[in-house]
Amino acid sequence: MIKRCLLTLFCLCLLGGSGAVAGAAQITDAAGQVVTFDAPFSRIISLYSAHTDNLLAMGAGDVLIGASKSDGAEDLPRFSYHDGTERFLAARPDLVLIRPMIERGYGRLVASLKARGITVISLQPGTVDEMMDYWVALGLLSGHEDEARSLVSTFENETRRIRDLTQGLAAKRTVFFEAMHGKLRTFSKGSMAAWALELAGGINVAEDAVPSKGSNIAIYGKERLLAKGPTIDIYLVQQGRMNRVTREEIKNEPGFSLIRAVREGEIHFVDEALVSRPTPALLKGARRIGQILYPTLFEPTTEGLTVHGQ
Repeated sequence: MIKRCLLTLFCLCLLGGSGAVAGAAQITDAAGQVVTFDAPFSRIISLYSAHTDNLLAMGAGDVLIGASKSDGAEDLPRFSYHDGTERFLAARPDLVLIRPMIERGYGRLVASLKARGITVISLQPGTVDEMMDYWVALGLLSGHEDEARSLVSTFENETRRIRDLTQGLAAKRTVFFEAMHGKLRTFSKGSMAAWALELAGGINVAEDAVPSKGSNIAIYGKERLLAKGPTIDIYLVQQGRMNRVTREEIKNEPGFSLIRAVREGEIHFVDEALVSRPTPALLKGARRIGQILYPTLFEPTTEGLTVHGQ
């Protein structure tokens, strides 16, 4: 048996030998469900935008027959976990991809789909290492394993390019990375957003943040933040559906004049889609942060942001 662990919560095994179907694959997902399949799925509905983005990035759009309403794949029929079972059945999917939040909040829908013979798999990596294994899992599920591994290789190569540039910086800038303005939540160490910040050459002043259970978000609190205020070069803000705070709200927050970055106008925003989702766009997020921190090393282009001189 050849076995490769994917995440702490789910693993992928290529099965062979006694008691197993030759050439079959087995996945234990985030819910602890074990799914064995001897051929890729060909009619997939994705209910999480990251699943959709990753499948499209590895060329698996040919097996996608539906996606959630928040996804960018405009040509696909829209599905939601608010839809009834019959709407899914009418589309005849052989696989519905979800994430743990859906499993917890809409368990009746999940159970109903499974009862009618539809495979439902819940996946969501928590770290960058888990993310790359998760891409391979999606590749196996969709019949695009080679393309998924190529995606991993490209991501690793680009990561090395950026790290080679930033690790030699003589003086790195200190950053507070706001995840959500309410209760001043930040990203905990090991999260994808914290990884992007570190890759871009930033020093996370909130490395001591302790995440909430089952999350990579941590309540940091104003008192602790303001105590570090004089040392903060950049106040970085995740912006999107999770955090709709404005520049003026941050500037006018009581006590924030003690934060040097706020006082000096160094408040910057980055799209949450670039730092909080397990997709190749995480590299764009790192480059965007790099351009904010070190504009002479990172320069904007029509394609996004590239490392200067690379």
